[in-house]
Amino acid sequence: EDEITLFERDMKEFWIEFKSVYGTEQINQTLSLRDSCKESIEVLSAKWSKKLKEGDLMIDKIQEYNNEILQQSKCISEKEEQLTEIKLNEEEEQQKNLTDSIQELKEELAKQIEILSSKDKAVKEKMERLCKSKVLFEECLGLEIRRIPNEQLQFIFRHIDHKDPDKPYTFTLSINEKGDYEVTSCTPPLDCIAEFQLKVRETNNFPAFVANIRKAFTALSYK
Repeated sequence: EDEITLFERDMKEFWIEFKSVYGTEQINQTLSLRDSCKESIEVLSAKWSKKLKEGDLMIDKIQEYNNEILQQSKCISEKEEQLTEIKLNEEEEQQKNLTDSIQELKEELAKQIEILSSKDKAVKEKMERLCKSKVLFEECLGLEIRRIPNEQLQFIFRHIDHKDPDKPYTFTLSINEKGDYEVTSCTPPLDCIAEFQLKVRETNNFPAFVANIRKAFTALSYK
């Protein structure tokens, strides 16, 4: 607008000077040229003013897009941080669950080992009592005790049959998984062996158990 004002002032000065030199026809042509030039300048001015406004709008739009991009980038960063934190928390929880599971397995294993150790100890104690009674049984009852495979003991009675003193009467004994006495074989068979076996489990009186079996063999020898 300042340039247009200066241009109009220069045109007026030129016009005053021009009138003093040229005639009316030249003046009219010059006026027409001036008006055309002025009109072109106005059109051009309006056009560029519009383009400047469009440019300003474009700049504002670009700035708006930049702000949105920054906001989105910030949001993405926050989400990534939250995701990382969630993953860490999940890993910590999984690690804790795994640790707890391992601890439970260790405790269960320790209990199983303790139970097995207790059972093994009980079996060994019973076997020791049996071995300690061996000499007594051999002397008093004419009994021979042999250790056979699978942690079993074989009891062999002699001097029962007065017709054949060397004839053996045998039964085989083991300790089952529950830690109870169990007769696995008996020769010759005795109908009362199950009753004797149940009684020794209740009373834990092993000498009486062996004595009762010998009495049963003796009674059988007289039949």
